[in-house]
Amino acid sequence: MGPMYGLIGYPLSHSFSKKYFTEKFLREGLHDHHYRLFEIADITGLASILAQNKNLQGLNVTVPYKETVIPLLDELDGSAVKVGAVNVINIKDGKLTGYNSDYYGFEQSLLAWLPTDAASWQAIVLGTGGAAKAVKAVLTAHKIPFTLVSRSKSPAAITYRELNNSTLIEQSHLVINTTPVGMAPQTSHCPDIHYDRLTNRHFVYDLIYNPDQTVFLQKAAARGAKTKNGLEMLHLQAERSWEIWQA
Repeated sequence: MGPMYGLIGYPLSHSFSKKYFTEKFLREGLHDHHYRLFEIADITGLASILAQNKNLQGLNVTVPYKETVIPLLDELDGSAVKVGAVNVINIKDGKLTGYNSDYYGFEQSLLAWLPTDAASWQAIVLGTGGAAKAVKAVLTAHKIPFTLVSRSKSPAAITYRELNNSTLIEQSHLVINTTPVGMAPQTSHCPDIHYDRLTNRHFVYDLIYNPDQTVFLQKAAARGAKTKNGLEMLHLQAERSWEIWQA
């Protein structure tokens, strides 16, 4: 049997990665390559996956294991250290090395989209969960100051009420949604911000890609803002996974 790759997470009702890599293998004539879903109820299940699949050469990691997998790895790449999470594992001679391709995907997607003066901007990041980790790391690396917004107040984040009672939306020309609010099937929902404060000077990015135009992006576009969804980031991070596995 040829090389195998896969995804670990729980639950795995659907997977962008499996569809993406299955189509990629067909397109590139890699007929002996396979991509499998490994749904495990606990991260300790990784050991049996490795034991039962000796031809496994790489894994993607999704929720809820991007952080809990770290102690089980032999080494961390700098990208994983920066983000504090792993979404790609390279398996070579029994050694497991963790990477974060979300960092690369978001960075490449964002920088190609923003104007050159964006380094002097401020940003608002909606959400403080796992998806926000790569976003925060990229903004920090490029010295773009940001304010985190969460449903509950913390030392690191303000609430949506505090955001809406401030002038931060007017002052921050980059607004990024890292929450799942608005994702299918709950497509009528959107983050609770004052959209009427957005202008044609704002750039509004939603990590969600299904639907391709969330209510969040629709409301921003109606105010003249430039908008972008997370599909390009997803493609970039997937291709980065492949590069890691082939290195």
